[in-house]
Amino acid sequence: MIGRRVVGGLVLLIALVGPSVAAEGPAGASSCSGCHASSAAVQTPVPRLAGRPTADIVAAMRDFRAGRRPATVMDRIAKGFSEAETAAIADWYAGQKP
Repeated sequence: MIGRRVVGGLVLLIALVGPSVAAEGPAGASSCSGCHASSAAVQTPVPRLAGRPTADIVAAMRDFRAGRRPATVMDRIAKGFSEAETAAIADWYAGQKP
């Protein structure tokens, strides 16, 4: 009986937490939204990431990290993410509607 309650509680917790984690994105993705607006209504010279191909975002981050792409702050920001974190963030942004 206790086992069912625990399993039921875990299922409920996953159901409640899962969608909000997906909506917020993977760890680190929220730091992008400070400069990269998600809404097309916001006028900004910084490119939007939503809907961009994963490979393009990953390549840009590698270029920033290596100093091959001009940047004001992205070179330093890119160095703070591992390849796996970058790929997770890029995948998440690629799946967002522009």
